[in-house]
Amino acid sequence: MVRIVTRTFTIIAASAVLIASVATPALARKKHKAEDYSLTLPPPPPPPPSNGSIFQTQTGYAPLYAGWSARRVGDPLTIVLVERTQASKSASSKLNSDGSFGITPPTTGALALFKSSDASLGGNRGFDGKGTADQSNALSGQISVTVAQVYPNGTMLVQGQKRLTLNRGDEYITIKGVVRIADIAADNTILSTRVADAEISYTGKGDVARASRQGWLSRFFSVISPF
Repeated sequence: MVRIVTRTFTIIAASAVLIASVATPALARKKHKAEDYSLTLPPPPPPPPSNGSIFQTQTGYAPLYAGWSARRVGDPLTIVLVERTQASKSASSKLNSDGSFGITPPTTGALALFKSSDASLGGNRGFDGKGTADQSNALSGQISVTVAQVYPNGTMLVQGQKRLTLNRGDEYITIKGVVRIADIAADNTILSTRVADAEISYTGKGDVARASRQGWLSRFFSVISPF
């Protein structure tokens, strides 16, 4: 009997290892699509025109009214992270109902043997339910990105990433979105709340991240468990 149980557990463990090694990377690739957050370099400058003019627009030139804020492909831009979300939800329901029914038997005849308490019926029903949910998130800091594309309507696609190597792991911050040139401050910064279609990711790997992640065998039994 012990040998059968041991063999069964071995088969289950081997199946779990196979499923975890095959299915987990596939699910990870399906869930997290590959995004490009690499540095965008400015295009090479065109050759100077031979028009005989004394003034020629050089690389890095900006009009006096425009300032030195990012507005071309490859220009750096600092995004100030001020993300803060808070949600709260509550619901309650209460139900209560009572009912009774009674028959008074006659005092004469064959039914006179029954008492009035023998022909009564009553019932009640009650329900009381309540549910609450609270969630809050906050992210602060700064990250510098580069302009990837400039659109004709005065908006730009920006993207960038930052990697911090700490003593017990690495931390990754990536951001991508669309900003308006008019929203850029004089110090070449913009709030993250002004970034449209923003994709902000803050992840990490190392001992701390590994310790907070569920093991592969526990994930396997969590998937097949009916409870």
